Amino acid sequence: MKENHSVNARRRTLAKGLGLLPLVAAAPARAARQAPRTLSFYHTHTGERLTAAYYERGAYVPDALQAVNWLLRDFRTETVHVIDPHLLDQLYALNACCGGRSFEVISGYRSPQTNAMLRHTTNGVATHSLHIEGRAIDIRLEGCDTARLHRAALAMARGGVGFYPRSDFVHLDTGRFRTWGAA
Repeated sequence: MKENHSVNARRRTLAKGLGLLPLVAAAPARAARQAPRTLSFYHTHTGERLTAAYYERGAYVPDALQAVNWLLRDFRTETVHVIDPHLLDQLYALNACCGGRSFEVISGYRSPQTNAMLRHTTNGVATHSLHIEGRAIDIRLEGCDTARLHRAALAMARGGVGFYPRSDFVHLDTGRFRTWGAA
């Protein structure tokens, strides 16, 4: 009888352990969602630099997001706009793929006035640009060739991905997936 009792006890322990298996299997995915996300930027027009942990303990960090909003402001008008946190997530994933360092920002948020001015003086500026909504950014990545950066962005298949090899930058946005520019 004692042997049967110890077998049953082992079975109960095993069953409890197996019951935890889905929780243990989900732990790495949960840990990835909880892991801090940090981005570094250098704004090519203002010379400003920022390194910000914009996501920690499973949530976006309001002070870090405000710092990013300021850095990515329309530098021509000093207008600050909320930047879509999903755009930051795209940048974070892209940086992880490319092993780069700091993003060189060519253009972040654009006021409607700046966008209209650029439409009249530059080719390829959309009338309803997602830059106006804080959902687009034009970048390079320090230590990564822009053609490689472009290929990595295409492989992610998230949002709009434009490549401007003559101007040496990649456009990313959080709109529907679409692509343009030379490969």
